[in-house]
Amino acid sequence: MPFRRRKNTAAIPRTAPAFEHIVTEASESFLWRLDDYPWERNVWNFHPEYEIHLLRKSSGVVLVGDHIGEFGPGYLTIIGGGLPHDWVTAVQPGELIEGRDIVLQFDPERLRGSSGLLPELRELEPFLERSLRGMVFHGQTALDGAELMERMGEVHGLARFRMFLELLDLLATTDEYQLLSSPDFSPLLDAESLDIIQRSLTYLFQHFAEDLKLPDVAALAGMSESTFSRFFQKNTGNSFSDHLAKLRLWQACKLLADTEIPITEICFQVGYMNISNFNRAFLRKHKITPSSYRKLSRQRLTLRA
Repeated sequence: MPFRRRKNTAAIPRTAPAFEHIVTEASESFLWRLDDYPWERNVWNFHPEYEIHLLRKSSGVVLVGDHIGEFGPGYLTIIGGGLPHDWVTAVQPGELIEGRDIVLQFDPERLRGSSGLLPELRELEPFLERSLRGMVFHGQTALDGAELMERMGEVHGLARFRMFLELLDLLATTDEYQLLSSPDFSPLLDAESLDIIQRSLTYLFQHFAEDLKLPDVAALAGMSESTFSRFFQKNTGNSFSDHLAKLRLWQACKLLADTEIPITEICFQVGYMNISNFNRAFLRKHKITPSSYRKLSRQRLTLRA
């Protein structure tokens, strides 16, 4: 049976420092794991190991370094060592999404150390360098990668290791990817800073539709407005206002694509006080108007049907 994290239906603490200590079995060269959501490590976290992450179900906001985006089922990424990341799904109190994630974590130094005996592994070095910014895969690569991740849960030993090498080869040789975080992103990775950022990001995700102001969140972090503004920019790569706008526009896109709610009502539901500001922000971010975005979403659904 695949290794699966224990279900936890209690409230999940969201304030723990976010260095994740990863333990690989002595008989394995990497860790494969099936995770429910949420659980206690669903936080803004980092670790020296590389992580290949498949979102099997649900949707939400992805945070990788200074990148803010959205994910849905089949979202496949690799995150390099030391790069903070989180995948956040809005859930109701007590709600549990079983098997939301497949997580594969490995130590790149094991691969590098083995290249003396297996020189073909040296071909992975450019891929490992790219992965330090985070990569998301699309097209056939994402489909094939997801299939390999799923099949790994059914086997062990050499069979699983063979699939691991096949997956690395697939991701290392494809051009169906997008780099996520900026090359100059350099957060403060001490436990106290990560704890403050985690609490701030969680609060913003839970309250972005409200009339949030920088001084209010700075007060929650125990900092002055100017200190928190610099701190937030340094550790997320986004200004407070940009981060808030990205969250609001992500939710607006979901509502435009998935519902028939009037655009004027969506504007207020996601936290904008007037339709002009909403339209202007949406156009600046997506290069099209909200009404055009909804129309394109409907056309894509029709083509898929």
